[in-house]
Amino acid sequence: MKRWLVLFEDAGWSALRPLTDLLPAPALAFGGSDLVTRWALRTQSHILSCEARAGVMAAWRGAPARSTDLPASGDLVLVANAAALPGGWLEPARAARGPALWQVEDRIAGAQLPFGQVSAGLGRGEGFETFLRGLGLPRNEVGAKLVRWPWQLVEWNEDALQEDLGLLEAAKHGEIHRQAALLEESRIRVERGARVDPHVVLDARQGPIHLAAGVIVHPQTVVVGPCVVGAGTQLLGGLIVRSTIGPGCRLAGEIDTTIWQGWANKRHHGFVGHSVIGEWSNLGALTTTSDLKNNYGPVRVWVDGREVDSGNPKFGSLVGAHVKTGIGSLLPTGASIGTGSNLFSGGRFVPKHLPAFSWWDGERAVEHRLEDFLATAKIALSRRGRTLEPGEEAALRALHEATTSERPAAARAPGVATGVWPS
Repeated sequence: MKRWLVLFEDAGWSALRPLTDLLPAPALAFGGSDLVTRWALRTQSHILSCEARAGVMAAWRGAPARSTDLPASGDLVLVANAAALPGGWLEPARAARGPALWQVEDRIAGAQLPFGQVSAGLGRGEGFETFLRGLGLPRNEVGAKLVRWPWQLVEWNEDALQEDLGLLEAAKHGEIHRQAALLEESRIRVERGARVDPHVVLDARQGPIHLAAGVIVHPQTVVVGPCVVGAGTQLLGGLIVRSTIGPGCRLAGEIDTTIWQGWANKRHHGFVGHSVIGEWSNLGALTTTSDLKNNYGPVRVWVDGREVDSGNPKFGSLVGAHVKTGIGSLLPTGASIGTGSNLFSGGRFVPKHLPAFSWWDGERAVEHRLEDFLATAKIALSRRGRTLEPGEEAALRALHEATTSERPAAARAPGVATGVWPS
């Protein structure tokens, strides 16, 4: 019997910025894949639609294909908030086999209703949540975990990795050099087309490891599970621990409990821990994050226009998409670096919060001029054989316009060109 799924993004997306500046919530990397893939796999469902902001949906290259085989009008369809995590609450909630709306305090976690009823809301994008609330479905409180804050992605990621990768059958079809060390081999999966070089250690004693097709693990790399490495990523030496790494990355140095959305560079030494790194970011040599305060107290993080106490003593940085850091950049505990920012701090701590499209030289920030930023972004994508698609460029331009007020007026002085500071 087929199951059907509609994923939607609710108004809570803004509290996940800068991660959701250019991507809808369903696209966020988490556990063994991303939120939308995780829902589809956990529920064994066919995706009917992802409902979110139109601009970021147009920019999302990895959007799942919609099922062309539609359910009958009376078939029950599962609707899920992408920020809600599937878990033990779901099957009891669905057991009623009738229409229902499931809530976690003030937020909708999901619903089930006949296709004939939900079909009227498909295509509404960010208006889908309002549509769902207006259906008058019976409401039930459930115990779902809901990703309200970006640090929860890091806090809950290790358990999600254990769960997701634990469902995979161990396999070693890829090219593994005889001088590579595989610890707890039964928990290691190397897809066909991946390569593991000599003097690599894959240590799955604390959790499973999955290397996707096209992954290359270079000599002198230690990977400690649970860990997933996305297609085409290269690990270039160093220590990689308990992390989700998306496709197309080039990573080296020390990485601990970090989520990489994909297509990012960190080719040199430097520590990145308990952080989330956006797509197409480039962390220069010796870029380092702090993920623990000297007094071991809870980390405060700038989120959605205000600083919020995470309640967690271990959290590093939120780095938006297309961020560039120069050599020796130091990111303080709880840093939030806006999308499209360019930092070259020369060994100084960057500000704890920088809005989108900041250009910071270690002393002051001005606005990163949009056309110069776009020119750099096109070069960065070309280095991976890709072009900046119209939907992506439109999303970047819209974000620049929408965040203008977040950058100080003095920072937008005319005549400041990329790479040149006025005397």
